Amino acid sequence: MEKTPTGINGLDDITYGGLPRGRTTLVYGSAGSGKTLMAMEFLVNGAEKYGEPGVFMAFEETAEDLTENFASLGFDLDSLEAENRLTIDHVHIDKSEIEETGEYDLEGLFIRLGLAIDSIGAKRVALDTLEVLFSGFQNEAILRSELRRLFRWLKDRGVTAIVTGERGEESLTRYGLEEYVADCVILLDNRMEEQIATRRLRIIKYRGSKHGTNEYPFMIEEDGISVLPITSLSLEHEASTERTSTGIPRLDTMLGVEGYYRGTTILVSGTAGTGKTSFAAQFCKAACERGERCLFFAFEESPDQIVRNMNSIGIDLQTYIDSGLMQIHASRPMAYGLEMHLIAMRRVLDTFKPSAVVIDPISNLVNAGTESDVRIMLTRLIDYLKLKNITAICTSLVENESTAGVNAESISSLMDTWINLRFFESNNERNRGISIIKSRGMEHSNQIREYLLTDHGIEIQDVYLGPSGGLLMGSSRAIHEAEEMAEEMAQRQNDARLKREMENKLKSLDARIAILNSELEMQEEELNKLVSEDELRSKALASDRSRMARIKKADEPKQAVETSWKIQNSLVTRPVMPIIMRIFMN
Repeated sequence: MEKTPTGINGLDDITYGGLPRGRTTLVYGSAGSGKTLMAMEFLVNGAEKYGEPGVFMAFEETAEDLTENFASLGFDLDSLEAENRLTIDHVHIDKSEIEETGEYDLEGLFIRLGLAIDSIGAKRVALDTLEVLFSGFQNEAILRSELRRLFRWLKDRGVTAIVTGERGEESLTRYGLEEYVADCVILLDNRMEEQIATRRLRIIKYRGSKHGTNEYPFMIEEDGISVLPITSLSLEHEASTERTSTGIPRLDTMLGVEGYYRGTTILVSGTAGTGKTSFAAQFCKAACERGERCLFFAFEESPDQIVRNMNSIGIDLQTYIDSGLMQIHASRPMAYGLEMHLIAMRRVLDTFKPSAVVIDPISNLVNAGTESDVRIMLTRLIDYLKLKNITAICTSLVENESTAGVNAESISSLMDTWINLRFFESNNERNRGISIIKSRGMEHSNQIREYLLTDHGIEIQDVYLGPSGGLLMGSSRAIHEAEEMAEEMAQRQNDARLKREMENKLKSLDARIAILNSELEMQEEELNKLVSEDELRSKALASDRSRMARIKKADEPKQAVETSWKIQNSLVTRPVMPIIMRIFMN
């Protein structure tokens, strides 16, 4: 089916493109539900965004009243009329001036409406409201006939029309016919639940087209209607592999070194005073330092109070607020219903376009609805954040130290990462500990670690186990560390003393070895001298004996030669042995 876009935020999503082109749509509801606004916004958007002029025929308010009322929403109706892109025609009908006599028809209305359409070449028409047109007549048979004729006439002219009507008691509308004749029927409802006003929209029928069938919250804001589609938010978002830092290096390490996956949702739960907001603020600081925009939704503290409190731990959020990288939006959960909170948050998200979002705390939203309502609202919000690839930190208050708790467990399945903060009591003191309960798609630490809120941010300590294997925190850890340090220092001193003793002993041995080496050298010199002298004497003796033998013509005596060698060997051995013995004795 060919469709005409309305240009209304969210409405084109749940109608899958807009209203049926060339056909009539009935918009009905009680007083104050926004029927006239939807009809006028449909025409204004058509003229300004899609180049389709429109005709607005009013049966209640004058053109002057409409122009003044819609100026508060930024609609310049006078300019559109001057440019022949919009025509407003007021048909005055006073019940006291009408007398029902015989048959009647709407031929005069058709002529008047046809002239208005032809004068500007209108493609869109709005009639507001039919009940006033027929207020003076009681013949329902004629009314039904003329209503069918009106809807057929609009269809024959090929214009896309919105007809508004009042909600009936026994049927959808007062006359119970429009909903059968119209091709598309939209119900606007303004209800009170627990003293909180909530506006909802529902598409009753849409001939020839699929459409969302749920009730959708909508809000009337300073620039018109915003509808939050739900059925269009299916699980089709992409899963990013990019990682983003938590702002705390040790926490990044616990999450596999690189921090969260971009576009995921993180739950930080804990009892009061554990520092949930501080973890969220540290994440905001890291995002802003990377040049990314961060949006902070606060349901417990004012922006000034958040900035002041974070300054105490060295996180200066005001600098990022002044630079335009960060915004803090604070409101009480009871200010309006969950759907209104949802639409308001989505509106800010679409305007500011952040990369990171903080919701602090989601547990306070229970004050605006039941736990089931909060879960549904958060499911819608998280789906929208994932579609936009926005990383979100949600804090939640739990009532006891365990991970069990309605406010955390009821929505934990929606979260990709769950970080639990808790107090540990020992030695009459309370210390803070952090653990990662789950983190989808990544390795993460399974240990509980102590963390400190210092004047320069959050510091996560290394795991420190006592003698019995239990986790030590606070003063117990400090005392045990001091004892270990004292033992280590005593051991180092003892090792240093032993080292000095060994060094002195080595020096002494080196000195004795040097003396022995010197004595060895002297003995070797003495030995060499004796050997040399003995060799000279032996040679001289041998020479003399040889000469005497030649003179006497006799052989050289062998006994003399052997004796000479024995004397020589004894001279070599005797000086060396005492030296070797002295070395071994020492």
